[in-house]
Amino acid sequence: MAVVELEKLVKDYAGFRAIHGVDLTIEDGEFCVFVGPSGCGKSTLLRMIAGLEEISDGELRIDGQRVNELRAAERGLAMVFQTYALYPHMTVRENLAFGLENIKTPKDEIKQRVDDAARMLQITEHLERRPKQLSGGQRQRVAIGRAVVREPKVFLFDEPLSNLDAELRVVMRGEISQLHRRLGNTMIYVTHDQVEAMTMADKIVVLKKGTIQQVGSPLDLYNRPANHFVAGFIGSPRMNFLEMTVAEVRNDGIVVEDSSRHRFEAAVSPEGVAVGEAVTVGVRPEHLEIGTERGQPVTVETIEQLGGESYLYCTDASGKPITVHKSGQTRIRAGETAQVFLPAEAIHVFRKDGTALERLRIGEEV
Repeated sequence: MAVVELEKLVKDYAGFRAIHGVDLTIEDGEFCVFVGPSGCGKSTLLRMIAGLEEISDGELRIDGQRVNELRAAERGLAMVFQTYALYPHMTVRENLAFGLENIKTPKDEIKQRVDDAARMLQITEHLERRPKQLSGGQRQRVAIGRAVVREPKVFLFDEPLSNLDAELRVVMRGEISQLHRRLGNTMIYVTHDQVEAMTMADKIVVLKKGTIQQVGSPLDLYNRPANHFVAGFIGSPRMNFLEMTVAEVRNDGIVVEDSSRHRFEAAVSPEGVAVGEAVTVGVRPEHLEIGTERGQPVTVETIEQLGGESYLYCTDASGKPITVHKSGQTRIRAGETAQVFLPAEAIHVFRKDGTALERLRIGEEV
């Protein structure tokens, strides 16, 4: 068992509150990702769990035991940092073994754990090399291996891939996910990259200014964002946002209208919504229909033709940007005018305070 429970966790720095009473439960064996923009508190929260930051208020429990006062080494956790933090004068084997030697682990057991971790991470042939002889990806595997040999209850990752190039990040994402499936340990992973969060997590925690905005599976957050912030942060390219007004309220949804009086049905809950209310409409680029005879006119400014998919960057009549993602190739050219239609099932509607109206219907592709 390795359940991590945060109850009203607070972190203060000389009058500045960085973490605002966070409540969260991370279940045994779950891969949980903390995601958010710089300064949102995700790394601070991870360091509080690790024992590297003092908890100002609230309670942290691991397997039901309060650990607020326990030192980092006593919590049964292992952390992988953004920097590899390897000892340059030691071989890979010595780096992997160092932590175990410090706690007086028997030599035979150290050798077994090091060999097992090296085999799992495919670094056996590098055991006698020093860090400067390794590539960035190999060094990161060693850093992960140093955590693996400790056989912790929980693995903590603090933006471990941010120093790698784009291609290697993709490879390492897959390797860390495979490691989680093999070991089955609870893992908590911090990143500012929402693509990493979407592709790796069982559960995502979206943070903003030290508060949790939403917790859920990747597709929960993608299909049903709780507010404007989550909708704009999760998804790449980001969601399109258009300012509109409620024109009609029906039993099965609402009708919204833009400044040019183009109307669109939205399959969202009409509860508490009033005609004339100002709202923000959100639609993901891949859910927009372009080139149809219905919808609102846009000017196609630039196009990215990638062969298997196309991105069209447009502006509406008021000059607001609209991005359209189209599967396959397109005959539309830059400088042309086209019609963009917003399907009812694809529309998200956000009230003035940023909260989302509940979506009533979500199609298979939406």
